[in-house]
Amino acid sequence: MPLLRDAALTAAFDRGAGRYDRLVALNPGYHAQLRRSARRLAFADGGTGRRVLDLGCGTGASTAALAAAFPYARITGVDASAGMLERARGKPWPDRVRFVRAPAEELAEAGVEGPFDAVFAAYLFRNLTDPDAVLRAVRALLAPGGRLAAHEFALTGRPSGRLVWSAVCRSVVQPLGTACGDRDLYRHLRRSVAEFDTVEDFTARLGRAGFDRVRVLPLPGWQTGIAHTFLAHGGAAAGDVTAGSATAYGTAAGGAR
Repeated sequence: MPLLRDAALTAAFDRGAGRYDRLVALNPGYHAQLRRSARRLAFADGGTGRRVLDLGCGTGASTAALAAAFPYARITGVDASAGMLERARGKPWPDRVRFVRAPAEELAEAGVEGPFDAVFAAYLFRNLTDPDAVLRAVRALLAPGGRLAAHEFALTGRPSGRLVWSAVCRSVVQPLGTACGDRDLYRHLRRSVAEFDTVEDFTARLGRAGFDRVRVLPLPGWQTGIAHTFLAHGGAAAGDVTAGSATAYGTAAGGAR
């Protein structure tokens, strides 16, 4: 089965939206790791005066992580899936949180305009047909000195991580997805990670999109070596960055959080 892209992937998320929260709750540490990545944006004063874009917000788990980390920031959650956004909007939110339906490639058309002080993207970029174009668009939305935090599955290239990912998917993720009627979506999940950039490749991709001070921080638990927080700063002129030149593993501010 080919990877799901664009309308086909959005339709799969629409179909699976009602079961999505229950399934991800079975992933040990899922919500805690989102909160960890959100805190790594490291805004002071609870995010007072800050605007944050939650790109690919899904059912709002990442939005909740941002709202908890920065209780005074204004947060815009965006997702292409009407089904996922229906679930997100059905949860209780403060007035400073709003949701917009739009593909990541069509933010301007949906009225999503910068500047944002930060963009948070959880499990997004490996699902995009053209992640480079979206990274460039994200960078254009950032205020000077703005930050991107990409919370993403990206393998290190070590065989152990690939073996663990494959084993977990075959023994847990895909059987559960199939039992819930979402086989294609969770088969896509397995392959999208296996075929996506390694940590080094995604770091280089960020550099090519014009981000600098790129740092890669591991996430704990069974996903060590599989899931990471990629922190990057916008504001440098495109072409000014040597890809990967500012990369550090586990040494950025907030790395121990």
